[in-house]
Amino acid sequence: MVKALVTAASASYTANCALGIAVATGRLDTSRARWVHHAVYVATVTLSLGAAAALLRTRDRALLRLLPAAVPLAAIPHVSARTRGHVLLALTAAPAYVATLAAVRS
Repeated sequence: MVKALVTAASASYTANCALGIAVATGRLDTSRARWVHHAVYVATVTLSLGAAAALLRTRDRALLRLLPAAVPLAAIPHVSARTRGHVLLALTAAPAYVATLAAVRS
């Protein structure tokens, strides 16, 4: 269950970044469906909270690797999506997801 939640949270984060990059580079137009990016963000946060709760419940130290992702996830809605800062802030969560995924898979 823990591995599945961490994997799902990581996959959702990756999908959200890919979607954001596709929109930012003009490869995808979501102007008529901006809610899609927001929905994937909400899914990412929800799955990350679920993964954190599962890690806490099992007392898995991989939780310490996932916790740093909480800061950019909490801050990203407050940074304009049309700025470089939004992209850079979003990408700062990547190491936390990679490290957590590696920890639960080993």
